Amino acid sequence: MAHAVRDRTLDGPHGPLGMRTYAPADGARVGLVWAHGGGFAGGDLDMPEAHWVAGQLADRGIAVVSVDYALAPVPAGWTMPPAGHTRERVHYPVASEEVGFAFGWALSSGLADGPWALGGASAGANLATGAALRLVHTGGPVPALVVLAYPTLQAVQPPADAELRALLAAQPDADRFGADVVRTMYENYLGGPLDAADAYAIPGIATTAQLMGFPPVLMINGEADELRMSGEAFARSLAAAGVAVDAVTERGTQHGHLNRPDEPAASLSIERIAARLSPLA
Repeated sequence: MAHAVRDRTLDGPHGPLGMRTYAPADGARVGLVWAHGGGFAGGDLDMPEAHWVAGQLADRGIAVVSVDYALAPVPAGWTMPPAGHTRERVHYPVASEEVGFAFGWALSSGLADGPWALGGASAGANLATGAALRLVHTGGPVPALVVLAYPTLQAVQPPADAELRALLAAQPDADRFGADVVRTMYENYLGGPLDAADAYAIPGIATTAQLMGFPPVLMINGEADELRMSGEAFARSLAAAGVAVDAVTERGTQHGHLNRPDEPAASLSIERIAARLSPLA
């Protein structure tokens, strides 16, 4: 199915906010607001995790709004590709609030006739989760589904279990999200200490009471990915709060497989997402 792509700039909650919309040629009955990953400090609308993912879903009849949220400063010692925009780099809560704003805009955009989901990959999954949680607590329109691809949801995540540690030992290039790296990523995103953060910034610390009423979740974790421990822990917290959560591990994957469309697992994950989104209509 063909689709139309359009770059837009909105008057967002923190100044101009860019986004790219993907509209199926035959119209859409369901939509997805999507946030790419990049450790809160990298990524753009052209990376496969944004552009390829959105295009694939639009070809399956799903309208997509890909959000060009503000990035955090690049942490000292990190090397990041240039971002696709030149906005000032900022700390939390700017990006989280921009993703929530984009969801509100999408609801009245006319791009889809039916319900809208909210989701993202890696750090973008964190932003989507925090934005959805804020909507639950403020009484705003809540997504019909939250889609999380290999999310990071805890700044201090559980250590890898024996099975995951064996996978990482066999694939040293996959072992790149240890405790120090993750803590640095979050402190940089927050612009301050972890103990000052709320559950909208670090959803993994949300209590059972705070998670009550959270929308259904589809979570796709990477197999050889230390962030999987964060996702699985959050899935247990959601289940304890009575939230319908479908957490799967995409076998044979490292972190970020949606950025590698040539890998069969990337297309398999697209099919999983489309299979959950399409019936929402």
